[in-house]
Amino acid sequence: MTTVRVGVVVEDIASLSSTWYAGDRVDEDDERTAVLEEVRAHLEWEAAWSGFPVPEIEVALSMPIPIPGSRAAPAVAAAAMVAPAPAPDLAAPEASDRAGRLRVLANEAARCTRCRLSESRTRSVFSRGSHDARVVFVGEGPGYNEDQQGEPFVGAAGQLLDKMVVAMGLTREGIYVCNVVKCRPPENRTPLPDEAGACASYLTQQIDIVKPQVIVALGRCAAENLGVVEAGRTWRGQWGAYRGIPVMPTYHPAYLLRSPEMKKPVWEDLQLVMQRLGLAIASSTAPGEKKR
Repeated sequence: MTTVRVGVVVEDIASLSSTWYAGDRVDEDDERTAVLEEVRAHLEWEAAWSGFPVPEIEVALSMPIPIPGSRAAPAVAAAAMVAPAPAPDLAAPEASDRAGRLRVLANEAARCTRCRLSESRTRSVFSRGSHDARVVFVGEGPGYNEDQQGEPFVGAAGQLLDKMVVAMGLTREGIYVCNVVKCRPPENRTPLPDEAGACASYLTQQIDIVKPQVIVALGRCAAENLGVVEAGRTWRGQWGAYRGIPVMPTYHPAYLLRSPEMKKPVWEDLQLVMQRLGLAIASSTAPGEKKR
């Protein structure tokens, strides 16, 4: 009996033919070698795609299986035995795949020239946070600090967002944050429709990959591009949906820095998100709001 370690080493293939008739030996050995090479190539491709090493599979082969047209080999059934292996972590490949797909998208966005915003950017600003977050926060576009650092919400508005997130019972690292556009608009203006449209596929794919339970749209621009602003209806604080995912539109943290009196209604919106997620509501006071 011969042991073959697929993807690592093939031992003594020629010995498999020792009981065969000499006239059949070369063709049958070549066929088995070709099959093993195909299996090895496939496993190496899987490893390169997923980031996981090629598994070592021990195969015990008994008497060879006759090839049609060759002289009859001894009538003994071939047996293939696969060595027991630990049960795989089924969640790990999916998590790795999500992170990998997001990296591919981020690299693509860094080279993107679909609209005029790419002409003046310092860095593209793709996202920050967890690829398996329960909540995705979507803003409108990078500002100066984000353009310099390549990460969304790192300025004063980002610091306020972080406080809001912690008050919700979440963590900065446990959420996913991105923007409608990945490059800074001049003078921090609102992105134009064609600019948002050029980046739309990135946002759609980000949300499809992360698969959050809830999306929070920060500002009217984000809410409009997520399709949750309806004519004749107050856009803030009203549940909508994007590709089947609940969306809560609320004011942008930058607006709250200019209008701190609006922190309370934003906190009320976030409490609705907390209820949807089953998170405990510890305080009715908004982050940064003075207690009365």
